Amino acid sequence: MSTQKKLFSGIFLLAVLAAVVFVVFQANRGSRADPQKTAAAVPVTAAAVVSKTVPVRVYAIGNVEPYTTVAVKARGDGQIVSVHFKEGDEVRQGSVLFEIDARPFTAALKQAQANLLRDRALLDRAIEQEKRYKDLLAKNFISADAYEQVRTNAETANATVAADEAAIENARLSVEYCTIRSPITGYAGRIQIQQGNLVKANDTNPLVTINQIVPVFASFSIPEQNIGDVRKHQAQGDLRVEAAFPNKAHAPVAGKLSFLDNTADTTTGTIRLKAEFANTDKALWPGQFVNVVLTLFEQKDAVVTPSAAVQSGPNGQYVFIVRPDMTVELRNIKVSRAEGDDTVIESGLVPGDQVVTVGQLRLAPGSRVSVAKAAAAS
Repeated sequence: MSTQKKLFSGIFLLAVLAAVVFVVFQANRGSRADPQKTAAAVPVTAAAVVSKTVPVRVYAIGNVEPYTTVAVKARGDGQIVSVHFKEGDEVRQGSVLFEIDARPFTAALKQAQANLLRDRALLDRAIEQEKRYKDLLAKNFISADAYEQVRTNAETANATVAADEAAIENARLSVEYCTIRSPITGYAGRIQIQQGNLVKANDTNPLVTINQIVPVFASFSIPEQNIGDVRKHQAQGDLRVEAAFPNKAHAPVAGKLSFLDNTADTTTGTIRLKAEFANTDKALWPGQFVNVVLTLFEQKDAVVTPSAAVQSGPNGQYVFIVRPDMTVELRNIKVSRAEGDDTVIESGLVPGDQVVTVGQLRLAPGSRVSVAKAAAAS
């Protein structure tokens, strides 16, 4: 019996040893399996590369300027007796702004009118006398020198009347200048010389400054390298310009390029441009800063991918492409430019490619992925 027990014990040990060897073999076999096939799929978001028309734009920071600025000054000396507007009011062209004491100028006008009446009477007498002397000369009753003296007196009287008429016109202008009217339609600034003060003609300080803001300009500067493109496309038609507000409280305002400076700034390497906006709603106000977008042309059939898909590496920019077997491929690309949330691709992608837009940090070439949500480039 002892021999049988020993035999059974040996058989049992051999079976246990075989089971252990089998388990270890299976474990080693599993450890040599492809980790890419056994690892869980990485959840990502993907979008399709598309082909569409994309505008080519130049971006800049602009400053709103009035269409016209007029510094209103007095054209005659006197005391301001009344002001017909308030600071900041909108004033219409031709509306009365200030009135200067017109009494001295009215008196001068009356004096000029009286001088004209006197000199016209003298002219009438001189004309009649010239007629009589002309008849006497024809009958040889007077000498030619006597007639020439009378004729000269008549012409002198006529010139005096003409001078009086000019003096009256000048006096009337002086009276009109006492009523100062707005030369443009716009908004009045601060009144710099108040009612009751004496003013001089064309004084250094204006009475008030008026800004015309309908329409209005926005000036901005762009790098001098862009001037060739701007001139090229401006020759083909008006270039569209948009002015957007930094706080986005108002929709962008559309206008057109109206001015290109003839000299570049040597200190900054930029050139100054102006865009004109209708500004009928008066959304743009002088002095405001706006984001200016100048559209040069529309690029057709551009290959576009979401900007979120573009990554930067030691070899340049790249994207992860989702292949049909749900693994990813790292592909180097060449970027043309960014346009909002999109990036225009010069080479490396074709329309229809699926690019990863979210989850790139967990990816490596050949990683398995599960696309949580697919979207096309906007």
